Amino acid sequence: MKVKEQQAGAKVPYRYRVFLTTALLTLAGVILGGCNLLTGPSAVVESELNGTPSSPSGKAKYHISWTLHQNLPVPQDAEMLKQVEEQFDVDLDIWNMENNKYESLLDMRLAQGNIPDLFRIRQPQDLLKYQQQGVLAEIPVETLKQYAPNLMRIIHEQAPAYEHAGVIDGKYYGIPVINPTNIYRTPVVYRQDWLNKLGLSVPQTLAEFEKVIYAFTFDDPDGNGIQDTYGLSSEGMNVVFGAFGQIVFADQLYFGTKDGKKVIGALQPDMKEALTYLRKWYKDGVIDPEFVTGENKGGYKHLSHAFINGKIGMTSMGNYYHWIQDGDYEDWHAERDGKVVKSPVQATFNVKELTAKFPEAGVTLGQPFMGPHGQRGSKGNDMLMSFTAIGADAVKEPGKLEMILRILDEVSASPDPDKATSMTYGVQNKHWVWTPGEPKNIVIMPPYDTMFGYQNTIGANIGMTVPLKETGEREQWASTLHLDQNGIYNALEVATPALSKYSDSLIRLKNKAYISFITGERSLREFDEFVQEFMSAGGAEVVKEANAWKQ
Repeated sequence: MKVKEQQAGAKVPYRYRVFLTTALLTLAGVILGGCNLLTGPSAVVESELNGTPSSPSGKAKYHISWTLHQNLPVPQDAEMLKQVEEQFDVDLDIWNMENNKYESLLDMRLAQGNIPDLFRIRQPQDLLKYQQQGVLAEIPVETLKQYAPNLMRIIHEQAPAYEHAGVIDGKYYGIPVINPTNIYRTPVVYRQDWLNKLGLSVPQTLAEFEKVIYAFTFDDPDGNGIQDTYGLSSEGMNVVFGAFGQIVFADQLYFGTKDGKKVIGALQPDMKEALTYLRKWYKDGVIDPEFVTGENKGGYKHLSHAFINGKIGMTSMGNYYHWIQDGDYEDWHAERDGKVVKSPVQATFNVKELTAKFPEAGVTLGQPFMGPHGQRGSKGNDMLMSFTAIGADAVKEPGKLEMILRILDEVSASPDPDKATSMTYGVQNKHWVWTPGEPKNIVIMPPYDTMFGYQNTIGANIGMTVPLKETGEREQWASTLHLDQNGIYNALEVATPALSKYSDSLIRLKNKAYISFITGERSLREFDEFVQEFMSAGGAEVVKEANAWKQ
């Protein structure tokens, strides 16, 4: 088993030279700048793989390069990884690539001529790009159904609308990764202790929100006698845009629907009104002047360091489970002696970091505030979270595609609940146990329950998320917050050829213009000029294809 880090210096084959420069520039920009519980009938495949090499027969094992979601690197001797290797008699080569820099690191490997056999496509809109680059293999549907039957059954039964999302020109290239918890939009978070100190309530309207953020800036909410706080930063701006029906700042172009047609939200005339507010707030010093570089300053991507460090009093970053406070609900946990009990939950991620710095701090999750025209919303993450694909070189070895699909099926969708949970969380009674009674839920054992990224460090969770409904206490709590309401979702979840071609440059153009409008470097009278620039730079072709494209 080998776990490889980013390499450099390999000779670049001709077919990859076309995008080498882009990959290098992307990487330079980066440097500068879920959980499955599976049930269902078994469908064991006993078919012998034609030509499959195996060590007992004296032949070399399959060497399978594998990409996955990572918060931490996977060690070479990770125990769950070894278990999978031994079960299938293969050598898994995990590519350790930091999630925040995944695309740039992957593109560098591709430019060097290295294609992963199990190909994670983190952004759904990149499926077409990689297919056009020739680095993906077609997956025959019958082969997929035969060797990954449990995986395909779950997608067919639980997310039929996405079953064919990975089809391009009638051929299957990507297995859709559907995240069932993305029914919950991003939360709208405030410092509750600041609201209490200033005698303010959670704002319900844009006018009330304006009052709150000015107080957060000028009325010394942290009580240190220094004017060193701000109302909001970049992530909170999307809730402002949401008060006018759109999402602007995201890692993809957000489409909306207007008069029955798909439109790009950032180009809509209502955004001029939203920008008028943001421009005024920036001029008045209410917006964190470092909003351009974002709220996260490195490490785990869902942490808002601007909020954690007490610099801003409102954000809309991360997911609901990044904002749990002590005692928000009761959940099961394992005590040191192994006994499983139910007790108040402890703070997580952003709240845990915040209260470590400011023990008296508290947060509250509010609804998106309503804009002047009755609209409201915060960013909804696509149900189609990503794609899992097969690298073009994998199909050159007889039987390798079938082996990869068998492994993917086992680590993602085993019909045995114990096995499925072990593939995700590790060894039963060591890393996790079941809750007593029904319904069964998973309890992570100490010390792993407080270890960030432990699944990566033990080599578990190397498969893909499947769309089975989450029934745990955490999701029940999220429902009580009505996070399944007022989400603004992208009306175009996959890429068209034009979007694949122009997306990166259009996003840069859009972000640059919006930052200039907010900071006052560019007059809002030039908004229509920006729209024309955008459309002339490929936007017109993107919009046209978006309304004609059928996957």
